[in-house]
Amino acid sequence: MKTALLRISCAACIGLTALIGCQAQTKKPMPSPPADTSQTVDGKTVSIHYNAPSMRGRKIFGGLVPYDKVWRTGANPATLLKTDVNLTIGTATVPAGSYTLYTLPSTGIWKLIINKQTGQWGTKYDQSQDLARVDMKTETLSSPQEVMSITLEPFQGKTSSLHVRWDTTDVSVPVVAE
Repeated sequence: MKTALLRISCAACIGLTALIGCQAQTKKPMPSPPADTSQTVDGKTVSIHYNAPSMRGRKIFGGLVPYDKVWRTGANPATLLKTDVNLTIGTATVPAGSYTLYTLPSTGIWKLIINKQTGQWGTKYDQSQDLARVDMKTETLSSPQEVMSITLEPFQGKTSSLHVRWDTTDVSVPVVAE
């Protein structure tokens, strides 16, 4: 009996020591941390949740992010657009709701893909769920941007723009609240 009690006590001490040791370790920052952008128009919110990767010395477009292949537009989980108001994004009518945003990078005209499937990992793309694909305007940034960002510019009346910026690329599309 004493032997069994001693074994249980030793196991408990070892387990407690391991638990304390795990908690004492410092957590490293995520390489591609979560990020958000949101704007309000007429009291209703338009938001985008994504994970923001960094360049870390890598060639981004035409390298890490290949041209002419659908990209999750961020890292890790799929990029989520949630809108409480009907929108026109580029030439697409987007009813209030939740959507996944992908892009199709190109050396020519980029496409923003608005997809009806949500909640999936970023690489799980189903083209049959596309609501729309719209052209994006491409500009060159004056200096490289280390961390990718997605921004919704403040609404001027009912008009805004959505920007994806990374490396020396800035692609954008107009957004209009209906």
